[in-house]
Amino acid sequence: MTRFTAPDGPKHNWPLNRGFDRFYGTIHGAGSYFDPSSLIRDNTMISAYADPEYHPDRYYYTDAIADHAVRFVGEHARDHQTRPFFLYVAFTAAHWPMQALPEDIAKYRGKYDAGYEPIRRARFEKAGRLGLIDPGEPMSPTAKNWDAVADKKWEAAAMEVYAAMIERMDRGIGRLVQELKRNGQFENTLILFLQDNGGCAEDMGRRPEKGHPNIPRPDRPVFAPMKPTDLTAAGSVPAQTRDGYPIRMGDRVFPGPADTYIAYGEGWANVSNTPFRRYKHWVHEGGISTPLIAHWPAGIAARGELRREPGHIVDIMATCAELAGGKYPDDAKPLPGQSLVPAFAGRRNGRKAIFLEHEGNRAVIDGRWKLVAVKGKPWELYDMETDRVEHEDLSARHPEKVTELEVRWNAWAMRSDVVPYPPARPAKK
Repeated sequence: MTRFTAPDGPKHNWPLNRGFDRFYGTIHGAGSYFDPSSLIRDNTMISAYADPEYHPDRYYYTDAIADHAVRFVGEHARDHQTRPFFLYVAFTAAHWPMQALPEDIAKYRGKYDAGYEPIRRARFEKAGRLGLIDPGEPMSPTAKNWDAVADKKWEAAAMEVYAAMIERMDRGIGRLVQELKRNGQFENTLILFLQDNGGCAEDMGRRPEKGHPNIPRPDRPVFAPMKPTDLTAAGSVPAQTRDGYPIRMGDRVFPGPADTYIAYGEGWANVSNTPFRRYKHWVHEGGISTPLIAHWPAGIAARGELRREPGHIVDIMATCAELAGGKYPDDAKPLPGQSLVPAFAGRRNGRKAIFLEHEGNRAVIDGRWKLVAVKGKPWELYDMETDRVEHEDLSARHPEKVTELEVRWNAWAMRSDVVPYPPARPAKK
């Protein structure tokens, strides 16, 4: 993601100038799945509908990402068979807007009609059976009251589309796995799958917004159709579809099609984050605690085992550098992560602490203790061994631990350029 999204603007932080040989994807944070904005092939901004290298019968961004991942792996195996590769597949599913293909949505009709709490409870019980959580701990409070939802069909539809988006992504990952097997690379390829944050409680498009009517789909186009070569406007929300229909928002608009733009909301984010508190943006467990699935038949002897030692996204680079035999540059800032290779073998990697900051929200996790705070609010202290749902704040009971961890967080924040927040942007030239 970059703020330089003009087709002829600065490209110093576009992917090909950050170490990648090939790239296909968007360089903006969100957008339509049927006509993504800021779409880039290698170092050129393109339209999804005037791309000489990719013209499927039906364009859907999740499929396009998967198709290009399969293509790049196949080309590498053909042209550079003896050389290792690094492939970063950044699916945007299931970030808003909730948009999916009709046949995928149809599979989930009625699946979420019971509402938030029964589905949270079912997920909690399943996670306990699988050993992912301690079933003896409570869940966080239910965020929304299903009985108070005015239009339950509309509310359930958001989660139906979300599920459809996840299934389409899962199929794409399956195609990538099949390509690795076809090339004889599957056994010796480390696959890491993770999410970048917890469930998103944002209400984007759930209420009407300026320029995006809360109406049924019009009988005919409202705007002039776009040409296939026209680039979509930079930004998250387009004004229209390529065929001229307005982008609609609000509680009269059922999510799914290309002319809708709706998030799934706090109630379903609370379901996604079962059993934890808060959401994306915050650094309580509901905002940061996501699984990491590691699959490497030739390098990981374990099959289906759980590792409970916490890791961090910064560990991925350290892990890849170790496995590739790479040398981290001496003149760069110290590598913040620690290799996860020992964890793959069931050993501890000697981690001392994990430090976190996002939009002014902050935390440090050191062994059993987690110190966490919402931006502008006092520190809270939790015992992660007995209270991962962050139910009982122990800061008043252990002020010395709060002070110790706060000092360490402040030192990390200074050396990592985390403070001051918000960071200053370079002056425009």
